[in-house]
Amino acid sequence: MANLLLTLSVLAAREGAPLDVLRSEVRAALSGDPAAWRQTLDAAGALAVNLAVAGVILVLTLWLSGWIARAMRRALERLQRPSAPDATLQGFLSSLARWLVLIVGAIAVLQELGVQTTSILALLGAGSLAIGLAMQGALANVAAGVMLLVLRPYRVGDVVEINGRIGTVKRLDLFMTELTDPDNLAIFMPNGKVFGEMIVNYTTPKSRRMELHFNVDYQDDADRALALLIDCAKADRRVLADPAPWSAVTALEPSSVRVTLRAWAPTAVFWDVRFDMIKTIKQTLEANGFSFAYPHQVTVEKPKPAPRRV
Repeated sequence: MANLLLTLSVLAAREGAPLDVLRSEVRAALSGDPAAWRQTLDAAGALAVNLAVAGVILVLTLWLSGWIARAMRRALERLQRPSAPDATLQGFLSSLARWLVLIVGAIAVLQELGVQTTSILALLGAGSLAIGLAMQGALANVAAGVMLLVLRPYRVGDVVEINGRIGTVKRLDLFMTELTDPDNLAIFMPNGKVFGEMIVNYTTPKSRRMELHFNVDYQDDADRALALLIDCAKADRRVLADPAPWSAVTALEPSSVRVTLRAWAPTAVFWDVRFDMIKTIKQTLEANGFSFAYPHQVTVEKPKPAPRRV
């Protein structure tokens, strides 16, 4: 970084930067030349004007970047109006437009301060390898963000699981993805990390299958228990008829018989149906005389040894 600043200073001096001119005029004035004072004041005024213009350009750049980002978002909304708007595409392209404006504005500010565009391009060309190595992580995140936008494994508003964390996608930009987990905590993941991990999307499927296990006593009627599971599933209107609910004995455990129900429900109400189904099946089995087996711990006392005879 120090080398970069030094090189910029050298290039600016070669182009006749206002700051360099002012420095030379100050040296001349300190040497005792009376005419140099007027030149010093002129150089200071020119520098002040350049700084003012650079400040105005910087302020306009910041304002214009936000305005263009909002305009890009509104234009995409109008283009996608016949269908559902894609918040992921809007956020990504608006972020890209904002960064492009900021880069152009930064170059304009530097040029106003005396650093010419040709000098910047030459410097960037000579130091492209060093810059690429220094920004390897950032460029990898940008490339991963583009791939995520093209492949669309998730959109803004989807519930996803990434790297073991479950949350709702709130934002996807050039560098990172923002999630909000069920505890309302904000999770920020670099796009390079997201693209290299397994992504599970819980929102894309229109329906999901639930698998519920219950343990009944060995002396209970297993066929009757399976029929009750099917009846409970069919009684809930939110459970889909196609695929049809399925039940079977899936395991013989040491102290119980495991019966399993598999049923499908719309993704939007999946968890509500699952929790309600567990409660309903428990109450139904208990009302029909079934007992839920659970492990018992039996304590066996060893007989006391007989006293020795002397």
